[in-house]
Amino acid sequence: MGTLHRSSITAQGVEDQEQDIPAAQQKTQLDAGALFVLKSEGSWWHCGYHLTTSIVAPALLSLPYAFASLGWIGGMICLCGGALVTFYSYNLISLVLEHHAQLGRRQLRFKDMAEDILGPGWGKYFVGPVQFTVCYGAVIGSSLLGGECMKTIYLLSKPEGTMKLYEFVTIFGCLLIVLAQIPSFHALRHINLVSLVLCLAYSFCCTAGAIHVGNRSDAPPRDYSITGGTIHKLFGVFNAIAIIATTYGNGIIPEIQATLAPPVKGKMFKGLVICYTVVVITFFSVAISGYWAFGNQAAGIILSNFIDSNGNPLVPKWFLMMTNIFTLLQLAAVAVVYLQPTNEVLESTFGDPLSAEFSSRNLVPRVISRTLAVATGTVLAAMLPFFGDINSLIGAFGFLPLDFTMPAIFYNFTFRPSKRNPVFWFNNAIIAVFSILCVLGAISSVRQIVLDASSYKLFANV
Repeated sequence: MGTLHRSSITAQGVEDQEQDIPAAQQKTQLDAGALFVLKSEGSWWHCGYHLTTSIVAPALLSLPYAFASLGWIGGMICLCGGALVTFYSYNLISLVLEHHAQLGRRQLRFKDMAEDILGPGWGKYFVGPVQFTVCYGAVIGSSLLGGECMKTIYLLSKPEGTMKLYEFVTIFGCLLIVLAQIPSFHALRHINLVSLVLCLAYSFCCTAGAIHVGNRSDAPPRDYSITGGTIHKLFGVFNAIAIIATTYGNGIIPEIQATLAPPVKGKMFKGLVICYTVVVITFFSVAISGYWAFGNQAAGIILSNFIDSNGNPLVPKWFLMMTNIFTLLQLAAVAVVYLQPTNEVLESTFGDPLSAEFSSRNLVPRVISRTLAVATGTVLAAMLPFFGDINSLIGAFGFLPLDFTMPAIFYNFTFRPSKRNPVFWFNNAIIAVFSILCVLGAISSVRQIVLDASSYKLFANV
């Protein structure tokens, strides 16, 4: 990566001016979304907290399930490949953003990058809508999973309880409405530090729980073979790759880098190192221990494997409850992080950059619009408990382009590396491979929706 850092500077004079003056001049021209939501006041530590919360989320609890369709070798190759490619791709985005900041044109949003580098149509009609859909989908998915965690905790403490899933989703939505009022992305730094600790906590619990269950005398039989016919196995591979790629997905790298106080050079790389240290610890421990313990019977969420078919916990009840509480709390942080692009759009639409941030002119529409945005997401999560299938399709169409193909495109268009440069060919290979995987993942997700459609029921208590 050192070679990439050197090539990101076009002239010695530019290297020495991260240019606070142009940034200050631009501040008066920012819309309310960029001015109030994407405040550039953070350090690289804060950046690391934001990155970790956006990537190391409860979606990682699906990794053993992905391994069940790939096997040990395929699973490890995809898990390691996903880590390497996304770390590389996110660093590419950071280098492009640093380069434009050094030229006095700091880009604060993904759509700004697309418009500046590829043309206005790319930001307005592709990157902007795709990012908004992916991030809002993540908010809905987090609300649904949060409701499921709350329901699990409830049934563990009161097995004869009669509360329904949609009621727990509603409760989680009320919590999210409160958190949504936090004014800026930068203001989430302390919450995201706690989130980092929480993801380590529930990953440790899941790993310890899997090892405990696997070593029990009555442990479920382990089978590492890939089941099903040829077509089933093939689509299973596509679906598993999409799961792993989506688990590494982020979709808001430019917005996270926008929270950094200038000069930004080198700070994002340090933040990525923090994030990927946590990624290696959590992703690999959960994936390996979960697949080792449950084999091809690994459930969509490993927490489900800790309860047998009769509803009896295979780990101590207090331990399972604690793990779900850790997961639930981090889901709230994940949801509010992925709400930031929505908040930015709402602030840009209804806010006034010429008025004070907490003036009634900005505060009233902010509270109303954010409350309505979260309430809408909560209703959708409660109404569509099968949203996980839909979210897989959104992830295939969203996370794969935004996090794998677009960074390489941005880099090649910005720096125009020579065809003799291995970076040029490596980037083009990433673009080609992950464009194909995007299509295959989308086909696999649509197939899964069709297969599961007969069981879909609005407001179902699953």
